Amino acid sequence: MANLFATKPVDKLMAEAAEVGEHSLKRSLGPVNLTALGIGGIIGAGLFVRTAAAIADRAGPSVVLAFIVAGIGCAFAGLCYAEFASMIPVAGSAYTYSYATMGELVAWIIGWDLILEYAVAASTVAIAWSEYANRVLDWFGLKIPYQWTHSPFEHDPTGLHGMMNVPAVVILLLLTLLLIRGTKESAFVNGLIVVLKVSIVLLFIGIGWAFINPVNHTPLIPEVTTYTTPQGITHPYGGIMGILGAAGVVFFAYIGFDAVSTAAQEARNPKRDMPIGILGSLVFCTILYVLFSWVLSGVATVQDFREAGREASVAFAISKYMHGYEWLSKLVTVAILAGFSSVILVMLLGQSRVFFSMSKDGLVPKVFSDVHPRFRTPYKSNMLFFVFTGLLAAFVPADVTGEMTSIGTLFAFMLVCAGVWIMRVKRPDLERGFRVPAAPVVSILGIGVCGAMIYGLGWTNWMRLIVWLLIGFIFYFSYGKNHSRINAPPPEMPEGISLSK
Repeated sequence: MANLFATKPVDKLMAEAAEVGEHSLKRSLGPVNLTALGIGGIIGAGLFVRTAAAIADRAGPSVVLAFIVAGIGCAFAGLCYAEFASMIPVAGSAYTYSYATMGELVAWIIGWDLILEYAVAASTVAIAWSEYANRVLDWFGLKIPYQWTHSPFEHDPTGLHGMMNVPAVVILLLLTLLLIRGTKESAFVNGLIVVLKVSIVLLFIGIGWAFINPVNHTPLIPEVTTYTTPQGITHPYGGIMGILGAAGVVFFAYIGFDAVSTAAQEARNPKRDMPIGILGSLVFCTILYVLFSWVLSGVATVQDFREAGREASVAFAISKYMHGYEWLSKLVTVAILAGFSSVILVMLLGQSRVFFSMSKDGLVPKVFSDVHPRFRTPYKSNMLFFVFTGLLAAFVPADVTGEMTSIGTLFAFMLVCAGVWIMRVKRPDLERGFRVPAAPVVSILGIGVCGAMIYGLGWTNWMRLIVWLLIGFIFYFSYGKNHSRINAPPPEMPEGISLSK
């Protein structure tokens, strides 16, 4: 029982981080790569779909303030991630940090929980990628039949059932092969995708600014009322509660920056570069989100967003108000498709690195930490997660997988915020490349904000989490606990590596 809450010594973590050779990950990422990785993980379709939903259902033009609130909430967690990543530059993110501060059982829970964020999110986004890829093919008179782009549990109005989602499996396979080929190559492709989708978003902001109607921003914070969605769900609309509700909606457009911390063991200078990657991507995306939401809410009315389908809202606004710019509507679809691609890439990278660390600790089988002799990537782990995510994407509907993603992320954020506070008390001597200002206050605020958002997710998500964790406990007590390397001696520390100043 003592081992359940035994923490992993920091000297062992640092020794593992300093390992070199064919069995270790290759350090090839600089600050630009890491920032692009964060932007790649954050900017997906959430920017286009979530913004429209928040305007229509909750906040109207005050969605701009909601993005700022959500960005501040993420900043609390981001600051804590940055300190940990600069202090313990090891693959594994929240799992590794929890192991060092709260013990093996909590680390297992969060490692298992991160599958909900990374692997399930990759499957969900791959399903959406399939839909948008079919839209682009339709421009050229091509179309993949319904039964090969939907799961067996879905059917169209005529009663035609799907068989499997082939395009979703194909994109997962291609990005998995890219990750196996090398992290540097994956980061390069991600960088190209980021440039493409950010350019299209900036193009919309630049052109759309001239079409803003000031009447749509008056008043900026609408009067307090309620709004009932077409699905029959009633929300507070306008006022402070409208802004806070919208912040909860658009928060999920920020998910992904924490995946940067999973690449800590592949950063060339993690103490300096990890904080730049995590906080840089967060700040950049917050500014972009605020500008985007200001233009979108200014171009079209709230009623437009309520009448248009959520996914078509940006294209609808362009078609109705920005005459002569139909081509921009198509570019937005390309941006969404590119956004999906980089999100899948970053999620698959994050998941394999978390399990790489868990495998090194003996909690999951050794196959997850086998490194390719030439490419120095966890190739077997990548392939196993391709099988898992591919099966989900091929045969499970998107609404089931999508709702499981968010609660895992918020749970991880809370533990990282608590972990920074614990480490400040237990190991104040450790060298930190970055220090959270006013650490206890930031940690408490981070836990509070993320806890409030978890509370708002509802009991169905809680039940899914509980069932998922029960499955995880079966794995832990039947395999992980018996194979744990918590009491194994640490590897020898290479010369020049110190634990404190």
